Amino acid sequence: MGIINQDEINAANAGNCEFYVTMGLLRRANDDQLRGVLAHELAHQDLGHVAKAQVLGAGLGILAAGLQQLFPGAGALAPVAGELVVRSHSRNEEYAADRHAVGILQRTGHSKDELVDALTWIRRVSGGGGGGFLSTHPAIDDRIATIQKLH
Repeated sequence: MGIINQDEINAANAGNCEFYVTMGLLRRANDDQLRGVLAHELAHQDLGHVAKAQVLGAGLGILAAGLQQLFPGAGALAPVAGELVVRSHSRNEEYAADRHAVGILQRTGHSKDELVDALTWIRRVSGGGGGGFLSTHPAIDDRIATIQKLH
């Protein structure tokens, strides 16, 4: 677990069981909120999302080079199309990580409400709900609604 000296509230899974949290998260989150955030990051690890993203990025690079060879000038559009594919893929992985995090929390005697509370708190303190066409994460309200439907 690495700690990044930043005031923003964030956490990340870098793959290979390497996790990072910011000082802002550690200073401001209560134990339940921190547990919800870390369950989500552990879920990304369990589901292999970082490794999949690396493979997807390499594949998109190869595809872009091939398109440039077949259709000169396509290289200008390929990065935009690739970014849209990656962002859509990332949003799906966020939902999957949320579902898996609920299972992690429940197996350790905790409730999915800890993840809902963490997301509600993040939305409140960050001043936004995320999401949108170019976002890598779905809107927080959509994530919360999806989690609340889980058993």
